[in-house]
Amino acid sequence: MIPVVGFGAGGHAKVVIEILRSLGEYEIVALLETRSDLWGTKVLEVEVLGDDSLMGELKSRGINHAFIGLGTVSDAHPRQRLYEKVSQFGFQIVAAIHPAAVISPSAQIGNGPTIMAGAVVNANAMLGENVIVNTGAIVEHDCVVGDHSHIATGACLAGAVQVGRGSHIGLGAVVRQEIIIGSEVIVGAGAVVVRDVPDGQTVVGVPARVRGE
Repeated sequence: MIPVVGFGAGGHAKVVIEILRSLGEYEIVALLETRSDLWGTKVLEVEVLGDDSLMGELKSRGINHAFIGLGTVSDAHPRQRLYEKVSQFGFQIVAAIHPAAVISPSAQIGNGPTIMAGAVVNANAMLGENVIVNTGAIVEHDCVVGDHSHIATGACLAGAVQVGRGSHIGLGAVVRQEIIIGSEVIVGAGAVVVRDVPDGQTVVGVPARVRGE
């Protein structure tokens, strides 16, 4: 079994712990978390040892693999910064891909993905680094999803959609085929996107419009 440390001790960490356990290859030995009130507690029987200052100690114990247990709701920057910090320290970020996810053999998956139960990643889709494809989400054929983006629970990207770096496609949102969504975009829950979305915009509604329009 490969020993793994998790970074984060919230709800997303619980899901990743169970995914990795289901794979039968990893032993989750500890969690690190910035919130001091969680130190000394357990998440699914895994102890929260302390914060990131313990990374060196864990590396010295031969723990070289890690997972990012911090999810995103809208702002991808905290997860991105944590991923980069952990990677630069020399940990290998493991791929947390649930056995009940459907991944096309022609799809290309970047480093450190979290792909949850019931998710579908279809033919020739490309996912960047540190991407989340949440429970039941669909990434159709020829889609491109940028680094650190999150396709939330039940969201659907139709064929050949492009999603820029650090964007969030909200719960149950639908994006029409061949739409281009820029970087650091937020697509609200339940939105239906039928036109391109520039960088940095938040769109909501059916059809999706820039918030405030």
